[in-house]
Amino acid sequence: MSAQHSDLAASGRWGTMSLAAQLGNVGSEVSRALKWRGKDPRLFDGAVIRALELMDFTIQDPRWRRRLKELTRAREMLCDAWLGGSEYRSDFEGLNRYFFHFAVAARK
Repeated sequence: MSAQHSDLAASGRWGTMSLAAQLGNVGSEVSRALKWRGKDPRLFDGAVIRALELMDFTIQDPRWRRRLKELTRAREMLCDAWLGGSEYRSDFEGLNRYFFHFAVAARK
């Protein structure tokens, strides 16, 4: 599968964003996934895949190495929600609330 946001990584733009901005962008994809869940599986899966890709960029950002536990746990919860929440009872509503706060913080 090809990267959806390869231009962000290749240009280095992702590395110039604050943590709040990065996670706010992840939240945008989570919000899209929530919108399409149960309506269009292709669009739903695409949004989740893009959210995971952005999470991976954030996890790889060396500035956040001290936050890896939180970041990798958030990624794990996203995967759990995508697979039905059977392991941790994760859901897209909760993830949307979590990431929304980062988007608000990034706008300030």
